[in-house]
Amino acid sequence: MTVQNKSSKRGRPRDYDPDTALAQAMAAFWDAGYAATTLDAISTGTGMNRPSLYAAFGDKRTLYGQALNRYHADARTALAEALSPDLPLREALRRVYEHALSLYFSGERGARGCFLIGTALTEAVLDTAARTMLRDALREIDAAFEARIRRATARGELPQDTDPQALAKLVSAVLHTLAIRSRAGEQRAVLEAIVESALDLICRPRIEASRVA
Repeated sequence: MTVQNKSSKRGRPRDYDPDTALAQAMAAFWDAGYAATTLDAISTGTGMNRPSLYAAFGDKRTLYGQALNRYHADARTALAEALSPDLPLREALRRVYEHALSLYFSGERGARGCFLIGTALTEAVLDTAARTMLRDALREIDAAFEARIRRATARGELPQDTDPQALAKLVSAVLHTLAIRSRAGEQRAVLEAIVESALDLICRPRIEASRVA
């Protein structure tokens, strides 16, 4: 007589899909933050019991780390696509901001801003891994904007004395403002107006004093 391994029936549900489950767990963290998100909330969101979660992703901290990594990877891909070198700088940056706003307002319970900033920021003081991820992600975003601004300057879209590094940080600062204000409940139309004002400031070539005279 064959003895059936009962343990093989426990754990992951029959329709378990790791990508879907991770996205559902991310949504739970995104809404409530890491500390306030319980394993029960994650279980409800994913449809997986605790043994299933541990078997698939490890403990809560490990699962959160995987969610951060996934968000960072997705954001990197989206940023690279939006900053297409085929577009003028203004249109490329507008695409970045429009994509970000669509993401920030995608929550089912309300606008939730940026997953990285909204959750890792509060964990960064005591969690070295979260701080490192947050710092590296922000620097990577700065670097992507800086490279795109250098290209725009070389094409004559911006004055030759433009400081790409400083301007890139301004572009990033606008992105962070959209993330924070959306989560704080600011209306999307207000944030879209901020985007247009920021684009005017970032992309308008400065007039040389000699030409003004």
